[in-house]
Amino acid sequence: MLARLRRRTESFATAGGDAGEGRMTEVARFGANPGALRMLSYVPEGLQPGAPLVVVLHGCTQRAEPHAAAGGWLQLADRYGFAVIAPEQTPANNPNRCFNWYEPGDQARGRGEAASIRAMVAHAVREHRLDAGRVFVTGLSAGGAMTAVMLATYPEVFAAGGIVAGLPFGVAADLQAALGAMYDGRTRSSTELGERVRRAAPRGGRVPRLAIWHGDADGTVKPHNAGEIAKQWAAAHGLPVEPTQTERLPGRTRAVWRSPSTGEVLIESHLLRGLGHGTPLATRGAEGVGTAAPYMLEAGVSSSLEIARFWGIAGEASRVERAATRPAPEPPRPAANDARPGLAAAVGDRVMASVSGHVPSGVQDVIAQALKSAGLMR
Repeated sequence: MLARLRRRTESFATAGGDAGEGRMTEVARFGANPGALRMLSYVPEGLQPGAPLVVVLHGCTQRAEPHAAAGGWLQLADRYGFAVIAPEQTPANNPNRCFNWYEPGDQARGRGEAASIRAMVAHAVREHRLDAGRVFVTGLSAGGAMTAVMLATYPEVFAAGGIVAGLPFGVAADLQAALGAMYDGRTRSSTELGERVRRAAPRGGRVPRLAIWHGDADGTVKPHNAGEIAKQWAAAHGLPVEPTQTERLPGRTRAVWRSPSTGEVLIESHLLRGLGHGTPLATRGAEGVGTAAPYMLEAGVSSSLEIARFWGIAGEASRVERAATRPAPEPPRPAANDARPGLAAAVGDRVMASVSGHVPSGVQDVIAQALKSAGLMR
């Protein structure tokens, strides 16, 4: 694990947008690929059967692996134990590497890019014996809009999603309409928006839960879209347009829509004050994940970690963190008849000689006590 972390840190330090390159594996054959996308996969070492799967969708001009790494998803996969797949758009499909979330042939069930991503999920679940009931999808910008496509067209596949600086499903059928949806701030009725979701897949199945994150200073995808997304999925869930609860948190406003029967949070929306277009990150501190980069914005809160917690796949303390907080075993003490007292004394003497003269006396006392406890000094 330390070697992997070191390699990742070194890759983050390189210039350009290729941070994180080399940790994911390309899967050339995963099934039908009508959208002509690339599939990259990351499975933490020792991942147990029945683990969750997270699908991470990049934004325009980005590539799949650097986006997944900088967003912290590979680090979270190591920490909490889940697999990650990252579909990648190609310049042949879209010169700006945007997912074609607005094209009729790519935003329909069983067609184009949506069908390709569905095939990737099926392959990953089968190949790594993952939990088909705990598959999740998240994305930024065009990837966020494509996340809405996947949730609407394959609701039986995804338990929940996370849309970051994205758009509602079905609001555009060509590039001009897509740009209009990004910039014009048009308001649609909840009935119209919800019906688009309901028509996208066979009726009668579950409606996935959803987390929405958006900056209120986003000049690329207007923050108005966050409200439209919430409105759409509230209608799809049969909930009122107005949230059940709204609260002001440091740097953001959180609104939630709860199930009237169970009280479960079905939708949550986070609007971050002063944040532009990108993924909100908290890269520092005990829970810090990811790295700041273009469209990866230090915001003091990690949308990736919070989305994973909303999905229920990231607890308050990870398996790695729990292991790190276990009491260290007592160092072995030499037996009374140890035949190596001279060797122990020599080791201790050499250590103390190496630190004397440039280490404060108080610190030297601590080192000496540690050497004595380890049986390396008398």
